[in-house]
Amino acid sequence: MFENVEVPEGMNKEVLEHLMYPHNYGKLDDADGVGVAIDEQSREYVILYLKLENDMIKDVRFATNGCQDTVVVGSMFTDMIKNQDSRYAQKAVEKIYEKLGDTMSDKQRVCADMVFTSLVAALKNHENLKKGSTEEAHILKMKESCETEDTNK
Repeated sequence: MFENVEVPEGMNKEVLEHLMYPHNYGKLDDADGVGVAIDEQSREYVILYLKLENDMIKDVRFATNGCQDTVVVGSMFTDMIKNQDSRYAQKAVEKIYEKLGDTMSDKQRVCADMVFTSLVAALKNHENLKKGSTEEAHILKMKESCETEDTNK
């Protein structure tokens, strides 16, 4: 899609595509697990919706009020884990960090962590629902804030 576009320095074409046209964005009405990661300081959040069949992630969607970094990571991550088992999804975190490279700022890292934390929360919600819980979503609060000072400038 962006083969004839000059990509800004430090950004690859895949990141640009996910920024301009996020994949898997929006609510999944028939989710089997819903997880929320929230940064109480900035009030940013990520909601991750999972549709599971046995241990396979058959569908996944995300929503956020976060910044462009959160949208890019959410889009890339959900593409990676769709049609994979939950164990793979938990290991895919490292693969995203590899794709984004060592140039990530502290703020970008916290945004990425918010996406990954929402997966943990969604899996916990799924587990709780199987045990009879009626919680609509499992919510986890972030330890670090997106409003952190970048030390990697």
